Amino acid sequence: MPYSTQLGFQDATSPIMEELLHFHDHTLMIVFLISTLVLYIISAMLSTKLSNIRALDAQGVETIWTILPAMILILIALPSLRILYMMDEINDPSLTVKTIGHQWYWSYEYTDYEDLTFDSYMIPTEELKPGELRLLEVDNRVVLPMEMPVRMLISSEDVLHSWTIPSLGLKTDAIPGRLNQATLMSTRPGLFYGQCSEICGSNHSFMPIVLEMVSLKTFENWSSSML
Repeated sequence: MPYSTQLGFQDATSPIMEELLHFHDHTLMIVFLISTLVLYIISAMLSTKLSNIRALDAQGVETIWTILPAMILILIALPSLRILYMMDEINDPSLTVKTIGHQWYWSYEYTDYEDLTFDSYMIPTEELKPGELRLLEVDNRVVLPMEMPVRMLISSEDVLHSWTIPSLGLKTDAIPGRLNQATLMSTRPGLFYGQCSEICGSNHSFMPIVLEMVSLKTFENWSSSML
């Protein structure tokens, strides 16, 4: 999760988030180079009176500043499309969890089990235990096995919501009457926090999400205790 004064992204927990971070750095470097070149040209034009008469009517220059931006856009578009297809791809998920947004809490249903369903509410500030995080802790965490593909089916019962886990690179809208799906896979165990990212009413800020990624054996023990 983020810490105070943090300027960058959260540490990546999934392969998709790692790809997104690499793409961000790739694009940011291109933007930095373009900004530096433009700033240099503006500074040179303002600080010198010299001019080149050949630049006033130069077909070569016009060709370069037409082709070069197109090549830069291709360098940005190709890795972007690759990541989009990776995010949309679902390969034989090991587990399916249905998530439904309500005003203002989440409900979860493990569809591979008969009666494994629960609601997840934010814990009020006055009921927090030492070390727990304000506005982020819930009474029932979503426990999932790590290093296994999990399919999330996301919908809503009332208004628009958005199920978001930044460290996993996940942000999927929960729309009434529509079932969206997303794939997640964590490469390490731990607690990962998120919140509703769609303004959904007066208590929009009080819909946290907590994923607890554990080993497969621990998940099996937990699911057996919940049934």
